[in-house]
This record gives sequence, C-alpha cells and structure tokens, in this order.
Amino acid sequence: MLVVDRLISRVSPEAALRRSLRLTEKGRHPEAFALLTLAAKAGVPDAEYRVAQCYLQGSGVPLSRSEGARWLERAARDGSVEAQVLLSALCIRGLANAKSPDQDNKADPLFMADTTGEPDFETAKKWAERATRAGSAEGMALLAYVLTCGPESMRDLEGAHRLYKRSATAGCPQGHLGYALSLARVATDLPRRQQMAEALRRAADADLPVAIYLLGVLTEQGVGLEQDLEGAAKLYRRAAEAGQRSAQVRWGTALLEGRGVAQDRVTGEVWLRRAALAGDPDAASLLGDLFARRGPQPNYVEAAEWYRRAAEVGHQPAARALASLYLTGAGVAQDRDEAAKWLRVTADAGDPASQVDLANLVLQGGGDREDPQMVAGWFLEAARTGDLVAAFNVGVCLVEGIGLERDEKEAASWLRRAAEGVTEAQYMYGRMLADGRGVPLDLKEARNWLLRASDAGMVDAQVALAEMLVNGRGGAAYPTVALSLFEQAAAKGHSGAMFALGALHAGGYNLPAKPDIALRWFRAAAELGHGHAQMMLGRYLSGGLTGEPNREEARLWLERAVAQGVPEAEHDLAQLGREM
Repeated sequence: MLVVDRLISRVSPEAALRRSLRLTEKGRHPEAFALLTLAAKAGVPDAEYRVAQCYLQGSGVPLSRSEGARWLERAARDGSVEAQVLLSALCIRGLANAKSPDQDNKADPLFMADTTGEPDFETAKKWAERATRAGSAEGMALLAYVLTCGPESMRDLEGAHRLYKRSATAGCPQGHLGYALSLARVATDLPRRQQMAEALRRAADADLPVAIYLLGVLTEQGVGLEQDLEGAAKLYRRAAEAGQRSAQVRWGTALLEGRGVAQDRVTGEVWLRRAALAGDPDAASLLGDLFARRGPQPNYVEAAEWYRRAAEVGHQPAARALASLYLTGAGVAQDRDEAAKWLRVTADAGDPASQVDLANLVLQGGGDREDPQMVAGWFLEAARTGDLVAAFNVGVCLVEGIGLERDEKEAASWLRRAAEGVTEAQYMYGRMLADGRGVPLDLKEARNWLLRASDAGMVDAQVALAEMLVNGRGGAAYPTVALSLFEQAAAKGHSGAMFALGALHAGGYNLPAKPDIALRWFRAAAELGHGHAQMMLGRYLSGGLTGEPNREEARLWLERAVAQGVPEAEHDLAQLGREM
C-alpha cells in the first residue's frame, strides 16, 4: 500500500490528502501523516494546516511547537482560513508571536516559550482580517475582540459591534457571545436587554461556558428575561461543571446560601475550594470569610491561608482581612509590619478603607519609614477637598510630626476646620486653646469646644471640661455639674474620672465630704492602675479614715504607687514603715 500511496501523492496531492483522512479515521496515524506531509509539501493549504495540527497535538508524530508553528503560518499564508483563525486566536492568548525575542528577523519559531506571554494584537489583527475577508464568522469574532480589547490605538467599539453582529448572524457562538457583551454597553432599555439575553442564550446553547455563566447572571438578576433563581442556579452548575471559575463561585455560594437550590454547605464549600485552587481570588476570599465567621469557633488559621491566597493576586478585601488578622494575632502571629504590608497593597491601589486602616496604624507608630509621608499626603489631598475627618488627621500629623514637620500653629488651623464636624477635633482644639498651644490662650472658647465634644459623649472631653468647671477656668466654677460629668466618664471606665470623684467626695470644692464614697472611687481607680489613686487609697487605709486601719493593705497600695513614680507615696510608705 505504501507504493500505491506514493503514486497517489505524485498524481494528485489532493487525492493524497483524502487518502490520509481515510487512514486517520482507521487509526493508522503514521501512514496518514506521511501522506499528509506529501500533500502539504505540494502546497495544499488544508494539508499544511493539518500537518501543523499534528505537530501541535503530537498526533502521529512527536509533539513540536516550532514545527507546528512553521506549518501553521505556511498554511495561513497559502490561504487556509482555519489556520488564519487559529493563528489569530493564539496571538490573542499570548501563545504565539510574530517575532521571537532572541532571533531578531531570522525565520523563527512562531510560538514563544511554553508559558503564556503578552498578547500580540497586531499579528492577531492581521490574520483575523484575512479570515474575515474570506467570510469566516470566527475570524469576524476574533477581529471584533481585537478592536474591543486591543491597544487603545486599535480600538473601534462601533466597528467591533458590527463585526460581532455579522458573526452572530452567521451562527458563530463566539459571535453571539461577543454581540451580547457589546450590547451590554448600550442595553439601557428592555428591548436591547432582551436582545442581549437572547444572544447569550444562543451562545449558551453552543455550550460556551462563559455564555452559560453570564446567562445565569442575567437570569438571577432578571435582566432581559424573567428572574428565576432556580434557573440561574442550574445555569451556574452547568457552567461550573464545564470549568468556568466564576460560575463555580456562584454555584458554590448558591449552595451555601440555599439560593435557588436546596442548601448544601458541604458541597458549596467544595465548589469554592475548587475555584480557589484554580486561582479565583473571589472564591479564596469567600472561603476566608467562611472560616473567619464560622459559628462560635472561627478557624482563623484556615481563614488566613485563604485570605493570603487571594491577597497575593491583588484581592483588596482579602488583603484588608489578612491585615486585620495580623493586627489582632488571630490565626497568625501578631505582626504590625505584616499588617501594614497588606494594607499598603490595597491602599496604594486607592482603596479608601485600607488607606484609613493604614493611616490609623501609622498614627499608632506602625508601618515603614516611608508610610508616614504617604499617609500624610493622602490626608492632605482629601482635606483640601473639604473632608473634615482628613482635616483632623492632618492636624494630628502636624501635632505629632507624623509625615509632616511639627507645626502646632498649622495644626490648630486644620483642627479648627475639622472641629465643625469631628468630635475628636473639637476636643483637641479645645485643649490647645486651654493650653495656648498653636493659638492664643482662650479659656472661655476652650470651654465651648470641650462642651461640644462632651455633649457628643466623648469621655476625655467630659473629663477635661469637668476639670475646668471644678477649678473655674474659663468661667464660673460649677462643681456639681463637674461631678455629674466625672460620673458619666467613670461609668465608661475612665480611671482619671474615678480619681477625681474620690477627690471631690473627700471634701472641698464646696461639696460635702463623703469619705466612704471617696474610698470607693479611689479603690476603683487604683485597681485600674491610677498611681495617685493608689497613693490616696493607701492613705485612707493606713489612717483608718472610714473604719479600722488596714496598714498591710495600705502598704501594698503605696508600694504600687511608688512603682509608678508617685513621689509623695515614698514619704507615706516610709512613714507607714515606721508605724508598723
């Protein structure tokens, strides 16, 4: 038969091609390839294309990308529309390039390294145009894609829309999909939305996974067709089983939530894992959320691993969540620098929430050396647009010298601006007025701003205002009002307010002495670590001011006060030692 085959190829290369196809159907690939090569060498475009496929697929011949590329380009140049379409598609995917980076203008392998490279839209366009001129619906769809997604200089959305429509009219599934996506740009009314949904349905009927998934989205949302959660779930499952990652995420989420399908948390998690392991960052982030919020016993270790997987490919919510775990030490070792690293990733990308979180970390002394300047720049930019919170943060940066040179006068200006709507700014500006820092001393105005912050419930402002009211700074003294403010702050755990209440009930300030109440407040403040309260508690206990003396306990409290650096406590402790 081999002699007959050679005779056939000499008489008619086309007959050799036909004979090759029959041999292929019988599984006699080596014999078929030999005939196919003879037809290809004779310049039969279809044979050239099939030889290229054999090399690219390793069918009947050892796999060789370079040989496959050579024959594919030869077939395309000789007019094989199929080769032109395939070349264009490979160039779009970054699997082929017109010029090898290390071979200049030599005859080079069309294909690059096995890894995917950058798309070659210029070459893709050339071959798609040739296929389009030959009437190829697939070529039209590819050319439309280049005009939609290629470099800005190549883009022509209206031209792409027309090409997609022609391709769809010719029955090309990719044309239907592209036409639907093109319609989505202008589908502002019901007829166009219905037209978009119909184009997606036709593409989905051809089993294009992306089209099936997008049709599921429209079905779930009721865009261009009737809303149907159960129908959407079926479409998501179909696309998910075809390997479409976004559909796997939707299908997994539907199972977790019981949306359009019976709830099945175990299977839902399996689908999310499948998508995440395939590289879908949304799925990985959702798994992180799932483990971080799992019932009464979250699994933060597992959550951190999934958040990291998503964050490493730029998923902003996952990066913020991972930073939060590093800040709290949940599931990972507590590490402020690592937290700052992940916040910086999303903050640099413009995520406002991450910028706020990183800024707060920097204001607390965390982050890298470059972070304070960067954060201060964010604050200034936002503050100049009228953002009062940003204006407050600029003031803090100027007061503390964080990313900006210390300047209390400039800080006071920003804090005054922010005080119109930010409670913390009202407090800080009030304190600056009371101390004459950055602004002229103005006790009356200080009282006004502290009152505004106090009325807003700020504990430190309540204490600061109460101190002014007790001492009559900035106006008349109002000890009973001050007493009420101290009680409000003490109820929120402010140890300084507790100490002040002990001092007020100890007598003076035109208030009756109530030693028992004073002792109670001194003890409350002392137990929270207030040094002067510890000293006063020691004095009350050693002197028996509310009952029998308790010198042993008094000594313990005085020792704690001394350890905190309260100088008067040293004298009291020495005196107590002599008495004991």
